[in-house]
Amino acid sequence: MTTKIAIQGIKGSFHHQVVKEYFSENVEIDECLSFEELIDSLLSGKTDQAVMAIENSIAGPIIPNYALIDKNNLHIIGEHYLNISQNLMTLKGQKIEDIKEVHSHPMAILQCMDFLKQYPNIKLVEDKDTAETARRIQEKQLTGIAAIASKTASEMYDLDIIAPEIQTIKNNMTRFVIIKKQNSFLPENEINRASIKFELDHKRGSLAAVLNVMSDCKLNLTKIQSLPKIETPWKYSFFVDVTFEKYEDFAKAKSLLNIMAEYFKILGEYKNTKP
Repeated sequence: MTTKIAIQGIKGSFHHQVVKEYFSENVEIDECLSFEELIDSLLSGKTDQAVMAIENSIAGPIIPNYALIDKNNLHIIGEHYLNISQNLMTLKGQKIEDIKEVHSHPMAILQCMDFLKQYPNIKLVEDKDTAETARRIQEKQLTGIAAIASKTASEMYDLDIIAPEIQTIKNNMTRFVIIKKQNSFLPENEINRASIKFELDHKRGSLAAVLNVMSDCKLNLTKIQSLPKIETPWKYSFFVDVTFEKYEDFAKAKSLLNIMAEYFKILGEYKNTKP
């Protein structure tokens, strides 16, 4: 049976690379230009699941994506960590001396500036998507132009990598989550990570009390981020990720937080796969 997966970007993107690594069964890819389009693909039933970047080891959490998951009542059912490796690629037979322009997403270019500064005569051109740039070079047989993209993109569009792993910070990892409209129920002994959202009364010590409960229940807080409630000035929603060894510890924390918070919601309970 084929599973239909929505990704942000096109085949050859980092989201597509996650699909290839995470899913073992046959999959069909729906290429989405934005995260909003990805959500629509899932909500409409066009796809069964979606892969969404949620956090980067350098740039931090992608809070708008947490908000999209929350707003549309979607469920996080899994996660996957991907080491982001940026590669300079061209049509076969090209050398670095032949390159007049480098095209890629502005973030990819920024991540590779130390390498690119070695070639001041090469023009840097910002584009909307790393893999899309690689595809265009192959489709239009563009000489003198290189793309910065993933190894998957070079394989997908039959390009030569003339300079591998050119990103300045080598240990650059992005965390992706797998989301569905319906929750996937894992056995409790396999669940050791959760993403939650809560809102607190705006009074002194309320957040500290919640954090103390998490600590007392042996939860390891891996991320906390606040997001203002637009409709209620000076009130905030907190998006939190926790890990734990025993599900019963998390269950105890859930029951207490449900009482303490003005609003409490579970975005997902799943397996921690952090390397």
